Amino acid sequence: MSWFRNSTVTDSFKYSRAIKHSCTAHSKSISTQPLWRVFLYLRHYPKYIILCFLFDLLSVLFNLSSFVFIVPFVELLFGGASSASPHAFSLNQHDLSEWLDWQLCQWSSAHGLFFCLVAIALAFLLCSFLSNLFRFLSTWCVSPVRNGVVERLRNDIFHKITILPVAYFKRQRSGDLLSRMSNDIADVEWSIVSSIQSFLKSPVNIIVFSATLLFISPALFLYFLLVAPVLLFLVGVVGKSLKRNSLKGQNKLGSLFSLLEENIAGIRVVKAFGCESRQTLRFSDALRDYTRRMNRVVRLKELSSPLSEMLGTVAMAAILVIGGTYVISGRMHASVFILFVVVFARLIPPVQALVRAYNSMLKGNASARRIMEVLSADEVVLEAPDAIAVTSFNNEIRYCDISFSYDDDVSTSILSHIDLVVPKGKVVALVGHSGSGKTTLVDLLPRFYDPTSGEVQIDGIDLRRLNIASLRALVSIVTQDCILFNDTVANNIAFGNATATPESIRRAAQLACADEFIESLPDGYDTIVGDRGITLSGGQRQRISIARALLKDAPILILDEATAALDNDSERQVQAALHTLMQNRTTIVIAHRLSTIRNADVIHVMDHGSIVESGTHDQLLALNGAYARLLSPQI
Repeated sequence: MSWFRNSTVTDSFKYSRAIKHSCTAHSKSISTQPLWRVFLYLRHYPKYIILCFLFDLLSVLFNLSSFVFIVPFVELLFGGASSASPHAFSLNQHDLSEWLDWQLCQWSSAHGLFFCLVAIALAFLLCSFLSNLFRFLSTWCVSPVRNGVVERLRNDIFHKITILPVAYFKRQRSGDLLSRMSNDIADVEWSIVSSIQSFLKSPVNIIVFSATLLFISPALFLYFLLVAPVLLFLVGVVGKSLKRNSLKGQNKLGSLFSLLEENIAGIRVVKAFGCESRQTLRFSDALRDYTRRMNRVVRLKELSSPLSEMLGTVAMAAILVIGGTYVISGRMHASVFILFVVVFARLIPPVQALVRAYNSMLKGNASARRIMEVLSADEVVLEAPDAIAVTSFNNEIRYCDISFSYDDDVSTSILSHIDLVVPKGKVVALVGHSGSGKTTLVDLLPRFYDPTSGEVQIDGIDLRRLNIASLRALVSIVTQDCILFNDTVANNIAFGNATATPESIRRAAQLACADEFIESLPDGYDTIVGDRGITLSGGQRQRISIARALLKDAPILILDEATAALDNDSERQVQAALHTLMQNRTTIVIAHRLSTIRNADVIHVMDHGSIVESGTHDQLLALNGAYARLLSPQI
């Protein structure tokens, strides 16, 4: 029975660490142009880039060679080569033209006019075939570069999200993060990465065709250069506006995703209060703003192409007039002028492609900026270079004068000067009103956060000196909001144990009082639980979560309101499972229910980030203070 898939947790962790260091290095070298950070990924594909450049160069050279055959073809048709006189070979446009005319005359006299036309046509076809072959090879080489850059970018941002501290996600909207992971990366893929080929190929075409035009007629080519500054200026104006509007558009799209995510998560509340129309109107207004912004972006993006084409047409008209006077005055052969016009016409498309690619990149730059904001986010919880790998828990957990605030502002402290000892093998409970700092206090133990001041120690060692992965291997957590993944029951139980066997999974489920209901599911342990375990009841999800903690078999256990959302029957079943889970473990319990905390070895009452009372259940009731007031509704 295939209860779970083999996992490569160790390899994944190593890759995550590598990504972490990579992201840190990127963070140090962050520039004002995020798209250049995207292009840094090209360094992983030097072989493909060199081959792509080489094939592009060969393609354009053979393409140019095919056009060169226009000159002898025209000369043969109109008899220009019949009166050619002997001429020496020289790398000069006029001398080279005269030498080619003479050679053509010799060929036509020796083999006949029809043979020459066929030979020229075959040579033209051969050059065209080779040009297209190398163009295909260039595309073949650039495909792994394009797809590889996107793959690495997606991997980097996903792994960055997994190693960012919990505090980061308290400041960020989940819908906006989803937008960055999906739409922004897709936009980068189509706007920036898809432009890589244009930036590899177009400059080669422009350089080769420009050099050819300069060789044929420097004077005519200079007329084209007069138009270039105007084109660059207009492209710059359009690009600046495009970049600004694209960033605003992507931010609005992030807000749209946040609205969508909030509405899906709170759909029961929306329906219960009859706010469907209100939420629809709110979304429609936000969507209308986004649509207006993106209309502007699309229009600006498409404006560059007609601008460049119009300026190219103006340049072409000028060249036709000026070049025509050169032919009439005898300063240039008609066939050479035709070649110049054909090559110039071939120069315009790569210029347009480069302009389109540039504007496409500016549009994608807004998405790249939003992605790089995530990749450059500070990793507040950092691992020391000489971190100690801890393998066991022997004595005690100690909180030493702990204070904590999310923004390092003392006036907004969540915890204030807390001293607390949790001996090995004991059950310590934390109680208090919502917002008193209980969850924040226990979140310091697996280093979801670091304290603003003070130390949290395990066996006398500051947690900041420990290897994070080995520290978290010592801790199991069961929370009120039980998180299950859209996977099989078996894979959810084995989530924290890469070497779990079907027998160990079943044993953990039995100890968690979950085996009976799991076997009654349609596919037993192979049943898919749905998004967040939606196909299961609250009590069933909680018992699977407890089985997961049992299978991990960590010596330290954190129970954060593990039974708060359950009915009485489910609570009894979960309490039985928790009793099994807590045996021979050091347990920190956060709870309000008397049934969960009354047997704790010591209970600490928290209020406004401080411990105000400590003792056993009976001792605290005898004090008739904060603890008694908390439990009075339950007694």
